[in-house]
Amino acid sequence: MRITTIVLAILGIIGIVYKWRYRIMNTLLAISFLRRLAVTLSMNMPTIRSKILPSLFGKQTNEM
Repeated sequence: MRITTIVLAILGIIGIVYKWRYRIMNTLLAISFLRRLAVTLSMNMPTIRSKILPSLFGKQTNEM
């Protein structure tokens, strides 16, 4: 009975977070330190950097 309650509580929390995921993300990214950290971490990933930077600065790439 106790395990069932814990599993249902975890599933409920996951459901709420999934339902409000964009609201939670916007709230967290409104904090400048967290926004700066998210950008820094994402720009350290080569795949993201190679796809985002050319589109930001108008450079054309031959990759599809």
